[in-house]
Amino acid sequence: MQDDSLFAFAGLWDRWRGRPGAAIESCSILTTTPNALLADLHDRMPVILRPEDYDLWLDPGFRDVKALAEVLLPFDAARMRRYPVSTRVNAVTNDDPECVAPSDGSS
Repeated sequence: MQDDSLFAFAGLWDRWRGRPGAAIESCSILTTTPNALLADLHDRMPVILRPEDYDLWLDPGFRDVKALAEVLLPFDAARMRRYPVSTRVNAVTNDDPECVAPSDGSS
């Protein structure tokens, strides 16, 4: 985010029974078309929730699927920033602040 604030992705989580009856927990991050900031990088981006939509997204009783259409739109590019980071982000074993440190693109 432009202001370095935290943000949340729209995700789905479920627990279900697989074969042979083992409990399986799974999750997914929803994607949408990219905004202007990311369109030259990829053909989709994660759905980033606006803080005012958190309660709606997390309401287990909410059933109005059409009302969610605006929540699933690309996040406002003017509220975001981007910069190169090192290839450390490509390995799940790397989970430290260095992963988000700006890089000159040489690593």
